[in-house]
Amino acid sequence: MTPVGGTSQSAKKGILERLDAGEIVIGDGGFVIALEKRGYVKAGPWTPEATVEHPEAVRQLHREFLRAGSNVLQTFTFYASDDKLENRGNYVAEKISGQRVNEAACDIAKEVAQEGDALVAGGVSQTPSYLSGKNEAEVKTIFRKQLDVFVKKNVDFLIAEYFEHVEEASWAVEALKESGKPVAATMCIGPEGDMHGVSPGECAVRLVKAGASIVGVNCHFDPNTCLRTMKLMKEGLEAAKLKAHLMSQPLAFHTPDCGKQGFIDLPEFPFALEPRIVSRWDVHKYAREAYNLGIRYIGGCCGFEPYHIRAIAEELAPERGFLPQASEKHGNWGNALSMHTKPWVRARARKEYWENLLPASGRPYCPSLSKPDDWGVAKGAAELIQQKEATSEQQLKELFEKQKFKSNK
Repeated sequence: MTPVGGTSQSAKKGILERLDAGEIVIGDGGFVIALEKRGYVKAGPWTPEATVEHPEAVRQLHREFLRAGSNVLQTFTFYASDDKLENRGNYVAEKISGQRVNEAACDIAKEVAQEGDALVAGGVSQTPSYLSGKNEAEVKTIFRKQLDVFVKKNVDFLIAEYFEHVEEASWAVEALKESGKPVAATMCIGPEGDMHGVSPGECAVRLVKAGASIVGVNCHFDPNTCLRTMKLMKEGLEAAKLKAHLMSQPLAFHTPDCGKQGFIDLPEFPFALEPRIVSRWDVHKYAREAYNLGIRYIGGCCGFEPYHIRAIAEELAPERGFLPQASEKHGNWGNALSMHTKPWVRARARKEYWENLLPASGRPYCPSLSKPDDWGVAKGAAELIQQKEATSEQQLKELFEKQKFKSNK
């Protein structure tokens, strides 16, 4: 095994060159959830104006993921489309501008990527325009505004991520492919498929046919659920005799009770999810199972902190041949606990202990599972039509009443 941090020999390789060579690519983790907890992102809009307003916070999180083992840094451009930045009273489009947010995100990611062996991926995600019933041309125009920035800033490749509908995801891939850069596409779906019932296997096929070289899932579901979905995607591609690299970036929350729409339906979303956080040892298991399934682009999404990414890098260190820099401060399977003053803690300095531990929640009056909200709302529903104006008190009152009715059913 080479020294901590690896070498710079593959620093110039592109994403497809790395994956074609069989290398393991480690993605980064979640930004909106992490930066909301740190006080730099507002829950609700979840938009990334922090790239302009608090660039040091975005830069530091990129740097921590890089140190933990990420060799792809995604630009913090989640929900940075113009229509989202002006949706429901959001001030960002008017006071800052979408172009400025996206440009700053690229500049920050590229700056930090130069500190290690990392590529920069420009990302787009689902849009309010699609949910409001806008047509293909209108939605693609939204994507192209972000794409113009990514091309200008010369990011290494592009990601269409966080799509609930394969139709919109395919439109995104087609728009991004116009750049000539490699495109990855991930959907926030579970084993039941997209919000209109398209199966995971068919979603993967349609994304590849649209031009994606890397396909998979991100967000909305935990590692176990995402890997089940990835298996279905892989089987769909094999049945269609199509080839693509596989990519997985799940939540760092346990979500066995989630319905079709994932963790946003959980009553704990977004401010009480902490009891569901996966441990670093859960992530070791996830990384190994993802690798065994044939996935070579392995990362995380909401809830994934740098220590989770470090767990991926440490689990796959035998295959990669090196450890990340952050492992300098982390003993293998807790072996640094041998230095602890208390003997019962020193007794935990072994893999068998942590691998077999069943963590307690410490919450005696809490259920182990929740009943998710299931409003059955998808593209085409009147309630999903978006607006520039802030949500009115009357609109909120109507939603509160509907929630009471749903909760009592």
